[in-house]
Amino acid sequence: MKFRRLLLSTILAATQIAMILPSAGADAASGQAAGQAYQQDGSSAATSNDSAAQNSTDQTGTETSDPAATPDPGMIPNPNVSLDPGTPDPSDATDPSASTDPSDAADPSDSPAAGSSSADPSSSDPASGTVSASSTGTAANSAQAISAASPGKLILLLNSNIMYQNGIQYKSTEPMAVKNGVSYVAIRSLVNRVGLAIRYESATKETVITRGSDEMRFKLNSNTYKVNGVVTTMRGKSYATKNSNFMVPFTAITAALKLPYVLDSKTKQITLDVASKPTAKFTVLPSEIIAGQTQVTYQTMSTAPAGQSIVNEEWTGRQEIFSTPGYYVVSYRVQDSAGNWSDWYSLTINVQKPHTPPVAAFTTDKDTYKMGEKITYIDQSTDEENSITSVMWENNKLAFFTPGPQTVRLKVTNKYGLTSTVEHTITITGETLYNESDFNKLFVPVGDKYQFEGSQVPSWDKVDYTFTTEPVTLIRSNSPETNYSEGVLYRETTVGRARFMIHHANAVGKDVKMYVVATNLNDSTANLFIDTLGFAGPNENATATGKMSVKRYFSSMQTRSAEQDLTLAPNEQKLIFSELSAQNIKPGQVISLLSDIYTDYPVQFDVIMIDASKDPLKTLPQLSVLARDGVHNRGTYPEANRTIQYDEVLGDKPKRLLIGDNASDPFQPGFDTPFYTPSTNAGNFGVLYKIRTSRVAPHTLITFNPRGGTYVGSIMVNGMMVDLPTNGVLNAPNDAAVLYRTGDKEETIDFVFTAAPGSNLSVNLLFQPLPEEKPE
Repeated sequence: MKFRRLLLSTILAATQIAMILPSAGADAASGQAAGQAYQQDGSSAATSNDSAAQNSTDQTGTETSDPAATPDPGMIPNPNVSLDPGTPDPSDATDPSASTDPSDAADPSDSPAAGSSSADPSSSDPASGTVSASSTGTAANSAQAISAASPGKLILLLNSNIMYQNGIQYKSTEPMAVKNGVSYVAIRSLVNRVGLAIRYESATKETVITRGSDEMRFKLNSNTYKVNGVVTTMRGKSYATKNSNFMVPFTAITAALKLPYVLDSKTKQITLDVASKPTAKFTVLPSEIIAGQTQVTYQTMSTAPAGQSIVNEEWTGRQEIFSTPGYYVVSYRVQDSAGNWSDWYSLTINVQKPHTPPVAAFTTDKDTYKMGEKITYIDQSTDEENSITSVMWENNKLAFFTPGPQTVRLKVTNKYGLTSTVEHTITITGETLYNESDFNKLFVPVGDKYQFEGSQVPSWDKVDYTFTTEPVTLIRSNSPETNYSEGVLYRETTVGRARFMIHHANAVGKDVKMYVVATNLNDSTANLFIDTLGFAGPNENATATGKMSVKRYFSSMQTRSAEQDLTLAPNEQKLIFSELSAQNIKPGQVISLLSDIYTDYPVQFDVIMIDASKDPLKTLPQLSVLARDGVHNRGTYPEANRTIQYDEVLGDKPKRLLIGDNASDPFQPGFDTPFYTPSTNAGNFGVLYKIRTSRVAPHTLITFNPRGGTYVGSIMVNGMMVDLPTNGVLNAPNDAAVLYRTGDKEETIDFVFTAAPGSNLSVNLLFQPLPEEKPE
């Protein structure tokens, strides 16, 4: 019985050795292109043979069975991965690299054999699985000679643990083996010959190979490996021999290491290209290079895959300044400390001709004008790339009101900072067409401002209007306007339609963020709909920030771009108005927000300002409500929409429609909810006015005139947004911004207005007849 078992074992061993002959160095499974040699870019150098030729040898001796699937180009190792040096675990007996640090020199079985390059393969120990000298001598001598003549080549003898490199014989810890139809090699022995670092990482139980900035990870009893975190499937599972040598599929390790190889079935040899050439790479700065002007900077990013240092470099076509325009090819290669030169790396540089400045040019419709006659300026400036970014006029008034010559200048700048200036002189005669007041009323563009005698306005008749309201709850958080500490700026619970007006400055002394936290205190899910939203800031200029928030608020009405549906589960908290908390608010900066929302269940809202590094939901329970500053306003105000319908004639004589004066337009009463005190919305900030004047006379001028101080903002006129003003600010009481001029017929004019945070109330809408136009 024992003899029979021994005989069967001997037959099985012989069969396994025979299996290696046609397929060693390749997985036995077929179905792919044969004899693949992996290039550095991950592509395959093989050509496909038909299925009848698989597992055979072609005329060149290259194996035609599939050694491995072609690597996916998307899995090429990332050269930018940084490596963790890791710590080997000497106690792990199942991994060949566990007993020693894999980054150390190879163990004795992987060292040059006795006699160095003249060693005879017959010295192999038959017990190790190698074959006798009589069967390998010729192949070994041939391999030794080939490796001596081919630096950078590693030759493996099939059915043997012998390897040749640079004419020197080495022994692998294990011979190549076939298991379940897959050829395996000892990972440590192969990696040592390639000259790469290898270690065992006890935390992840992985054998880690590093090649420059690339990292490969293999795990015992796994059929996958990772290259820079990308998982690839192997043909078989890795395993450990009885001598604790870590074995992996041959084609997996060669693919991972990007080692091209050729299998010669006639000589029973696998030749691997293990030369690790460095990689040359460079970039040039700046991105735009001008002939004869730009100093070119070359930034090199070369690497040596095996970690060698770069010791030499060569350039062709490199110039620090290119004297003439055109396309130039600059090439670069490097040499590492092992003497290997990289391939050439080339870039084509587009050297552009020097930029030319723009050409400033303009004309006027005439050369001579009467006083008060409108002047038309026609900008005819040009630039070779149509890249004029700035147009600055000097003295280009719409009309002049004193006789004599007037010089007008135009300066244009293109995107390269090059400028051009031109000037023309026109003549103003002593004849008058319009006086300045009449001219402004007739010709100042919509949105632009002009000065007039504002002290006369209080004597004009008031538009005696009434208004109706809509059930919209205004939540105004504007006090303390300048905030000195973290805390809750306002807290309110509301249901239905509501409007937020939030306007605060940071004086906490550090970067802060503002949030609005919505809390559903109900047992049912609450739905929250954001309808409109205008946010501006952070910015140091409070009036400019307020103007922009109103402009964006009106814009969201037109575009419906702010609409958002949110749900709040019972007792859930969510942050709303993400724009508000998107940026840090630095000391001295202001934010401003206007938004219309709707909720179907009561929701509590907390407006908070906290340190920019803190979590708002975790911090909210620790915050107290801050006291108001005594000057500015906060509170909850019902009926925050006011509709004015005026059906009598306007424009037949000067009249004024006052807003925010607490007489014609009384201030809203409300409540400062956190402190249970009455509050008054001074100025009616946050109130939305919808004004319809149904009978505006023909040839009527409508202007906007502030009465309480400086004002900047926006207003909607017949659905069109008008800046107040287009440039600069409006100063009370002598500035007016043009809103609209009616034509030859009576018209209905609709206005939508809300006061801009940071500006001053009250304001007037002025209606007055236009002067009669005169022929020129």
